[in-house]
Amino acid sequence: MEPKDEGKAEKGFKNLGKKIDQFMVELNEAGDRVQKEFNEKYEELKVAADKLKNETENKERWKEVESSLKKAGEELKTAFNSAFKKRP
Repeated sequence: MEPKDEGKAEKGFKNLGKKIDQFMVELNEAGDRVQKEFNEKYEELKVAADKLKNETENKERWKEVESSLKKAGEELKTAFNSAFKKRP
């Protein structure tokens, strides 16, 4: 090999090294963006989970209220039937 050929190889490896360095920088930036997006989505999911939990708890409370109202309605119906029952 001639000295000029060695210079071309060195230049090629140097360029390859620069491209690899640039690729690593871009890869790290992409990783940072993905991590940020992940954190944002995670926070959104936490908020949605809390909201769903609260809605579920409220539904359970409303089921209790509905059950109590049905029971009260049945008792009221029984009271009216007793009060206005035709007596022989």
